[in-house]
Amino acid sequence: MPPATGSTDFRDSGLEFAPDFVIGSATASYQIEGAAREDGRGPSIWDTFSHTPGRVWNGDTGDVADDHYHRWESDLDLMAELGLQAYRFSIAWPRIQPTGSGAVNPAGIAFYSRLVDGLLQRGIRPIATLYHWDLPQTLEDAGGWPARDTALRFAEYAARTAEALGDRVHTWTTLNEPWCSAYLGYGSGAHAPGRTDGAAALAAVHHLNLGHGLAVQEIRRAATNDPELSVTLNLHVIRGDHSTSPEAKRRIDALANRAFTHPMLKGEYPADLLEDTAAVTDWAFVKGGDLADIRQPIDVLGVNYYSTVTVKMWDGVGPKANNDGHKDVGGSPWPGSSDVVEFLPQEGPFTEMGWNIAPDGLEELLLSLKDEFPDQPLMITENGAAFPDRVTMTDAGPRVHDDDRVDYLNRHFTAAHRAMQQGVDLRGYQVWSLMDNFEWGYGYSKRFGIVRVDYETQERILKDSALWVKELLETRRTPGSPER
Repeated sequence: MPPATGSTDFRDSGLEFAPDFVIGSATASYQIEGAAREDGRGPSIWDTFSHTPGRVWNGDTGDVADDHYHRWESDLDLMAELGLQAYRFSIAWPRIQPTGSGAVNPAGIAFYSRLVDGLLQRGIRPIATLYHWDLPQTLEDAGGWPARDTALRFAEYAARTAEALGDRVHTWTTLNEPWCSAYLGYGSGAHAPGRTDGAAALAAVHHLNLGHGLAVQEIRRAATNDPELSVTLNLHVIRGDHSTSPEAKRRIDALANRAFTHPMLKGEYPADLLEDTAAVTDWAFVKGGDLADIRQPIDVLGVNYYSTVTVKMWDGVGPKANNDGHKDVGGSPWPGSSDVVEFLPQEGPFTEMGWNIAPDGLEELLLSLKDEFPDQPLMITENGAAFPDRVTMTDAGPRVHDDDRVDYLNRHFTAAHRAMQQGVDLRGYQVWSLMDNFEWGYGYSKRFGIVRVDYETQERILKDSALWVKELLETRRTPGSPER
């Protein structure tokens, strides 16, 4: 397919986005809420993980984070000031069901009810994600996502939450990035719960898929306002520069992408995925009827995009390159392929996470999804970047001139626009993240927000990137990048 017209470096300005293209921002419960032990909330795997010495940079935890649990009204006012059309937030499962099953916690329901009502009062569309990695610790103690019962408990949680909020939430997203939950949580150990077992990771893949399908069915049953249903995947854009790269790309595509898209959207697991992982597991955890339960119609597929990976088959000579963009803590997120595929260094420039900046990868991803699933509407549910922001004092008060982030957003909005010019049914774009927050294993050392948070005082400062988003929403045209 020929490229769209426009600048080759993706720094176009004045690109128009229609009013029904929904522009907003996104957060996650454990990363911003704080109030970890208040109002009946139970412990999650991330509470346990972050309080385990050596797991998180500097010993940081989400105990307080951005204190959003107490500051939600002023945070919603900030969203309204920016003119956001939507807010993608996540619901903390242990606030709703402290042990992951049984009776709901009224205080937890009340918090999210106030939040949803506050969004609607400000004309902001609520996009609620049911699972953004904070599994109740009780369920992990019983086996976690590698155990089939967790998928059943997730469906129950989805039902209880939709019964309480299903008259007001516009869009429900079942899971955020199940790749991370399965492979980083149970394979590499870089994320909670920190297990390093390839077979457990693949069982978690299946039970996350199953939980998604069962939850979709429960939400459709319980919600009364005809909501949109979604799931969010961090699909990998995989590149190669060697004669063996096609085989390496196929292997990683099977694990990273098709392990989720094929059961969810086609009702099958790829045969090559099963073959590649046969020495790790026999996939006996897939039961009759599971794939029919997993394959449920969804209204929009959420796409999270940050960077690309470059792979080739390892020749067995010398140390194997491991530049997959994730912390190496001893385990592998690539069961069945970790010993044969190597991840090569990427070309820059890079964000502070060490992730390469490649807006063409976003265009490529959106076009590939259009080609494979032509009838499936898409939404960018996360895209953003961490940079070493600096606060500058001016006569008007503190400012953050985050030119790198403004440039990053401009280039990726340009990529999205180019994809739509080529026929991609892209419904919106949620910038990651609204506020600086707890960045998982990196603690508070990385800042993704378009709003700066001073973690000592909890002061919020609109960065220049927030003002860029505000101008985009006011004019419906990209303001462009700063002079560089």
